[in-house]
Amino acid sequence: MLGDKFRFRFAKTGTLRLLSHHDLMRCLERMLRRADLPFKSTAGFHPGPRVVFALSLPLGVEGLDEVVEIEFTRPCDSQEVLAKLGEEAPVGLTFSKVSAIPMKATAIPRRVVYRIALPPERLHETGIRCSELIAQEKVWVDRLKPGPKRLNIRPYLRSLHIETSEPANIGSDFLILDFWVTQTGTARVDELLKLLDLTDLRDTGSVVERATVEIRDEVSNPDPADCPPAGPAETLPLDPAAIAALVQQEEEQAATVGWSVSPNSAVVE
Repeated sequence: MLGDKFRFRFAKTGTLRLLSHHDLMRCLERMLRRADLPFKSTAGFHPGPRVVFALSLPLGVEGLDEVVEIEFTRPCDSQEVLAKLGEEAPVGLTFSKVSAIPMKATAIPRRVVYRIALPPERLHETGIRCSELIAQEKVWVDRLKPGPKRLNIRPYLRSLHIETSEPANIGSDFLILDFWVTQTGTARVDELLKLLDLTDLRDTGSVVERATVEIRDEVSNPDPADCPPAGPAETLPLDPAAIAALVQQEEEQAATVGWSVSPNSAVVE
């Protein structure tokens, strides 16, 4: 199939989950150049490939079915482009699908699904907490950015549940976090892990995976009863004490993991 703009599905796994979004873009530019693909560049003093990711991955999260769109200066064969990118991709970055799309089309995320493995002894308690949380009319979290506020994230929670395997195997039971994504916001994995008292899982080595990124124009005949919220979520102001506590918490986290998000951090050469 020929086209001058393609939408790719790809996975970013293994140690590449520690690669920042900024460095992933630099890596993709190097891949395009090495593959000698005729990518279209942006204008300005610092031109770069016209590449758009549907949704950036949080640092440390593996993406199993991510979306990126790339524009080219002339029509190219989709399978040839897919093969060339695959040849230049580093270990942990896998391009699986490609489709030609109109130049004016844009991948707008509608829904995302995260998962994290649960140890057997946490299944029952976590399942109860998920049921209790999803049954609440409002679920409040505190955020500093883009401005300090309390936010009701309940409209963004499509589903919270435990996915168990049959027969049961250690490491094959997952907490599933199914979120709506809107132009005005979404829920965050770290917020839900905190609400479910599971923040220690990541500290002990469990890896969060983003298993699904659903794109609006790829959903045909959506169910009107199962769709993202239409408007912005309800907010409340934060008191000064809560703001101070959040600032201190972010400073402590930055002191612990700040090395991994530097714009000069390691990138595939």
